[in-house]
Amino acid sequence: MKLFEKLFRPRPPIRDREALADFINAQSAFIVQKGIYEYSRARAGHYAKVLFAEEGFAQSVEHARWQAFPLGLSMVGEMVNGALTSQADGMQRREILDQLIIVVLSVFDRYPVPPSIGEEAWRAARSDLAHRLDLAGGHAPKRVMDIPDPLAEAYFAMMPIHEKLRGRDYQTTRNYLRVSLCNIYDELIARMDKMALERALTAGAAA
Repeated sequence: MKLFEKLFRPRPPIRDREALADFINAQSAFIVQKGIYEYSRARAGHYAKVLFAEEGFAQSVEHARWQAFPLGLSMVGEMVNGALTSQADGMQRREILDQLIIVVLSVFDRYPVPPSIGEEAWRAARSDLAHRLDLAGGHAPKRVMDIPDPLAEAYFAMMPIHEKLRGRDYQTTRNYLRVSLCNIYDELIARMDKMALERALTAGAAA
């Protein structure tokens, strides 16, 4: 009974910076890792179990998921920005985005440098993430389904499957990102207390 209640218990609302950071962290990891694992299993077919048991492939997966994590943060972060600022004026949009960038980068900074990535590349990934999020303030919020498009090719190139074996799967991968991000958006809207979250972010700006 307790397990049943846990499975169907409503997820807590997102009202403050900490809850928002936790949401961004979980969803960014989910969207990139699920795609990597599912695509690898699909391409390996009946040999998936054997492939995932190989140490070399496991290391490739580990590298891919950390390499892709900043892309997930970028997509989810831009999506959150659109949800929060779609009705805001220009000054408020920039204020919210600046604070959101701080939140997203705080999620990135939760993790030590992944050994498979290395310090220099990890620092560069953080810089690229901050730049991509900053660029979101230069245009009107995109449709959620369009947010992954600029990153989909880079994400597909990170798959731990040799490029000669990937076939014509780019469009499938892009569609996976689009559908997944739309689902994440639906969860955000269902859980987000928009007014409280805006106040929490703008209070950070005032501080």
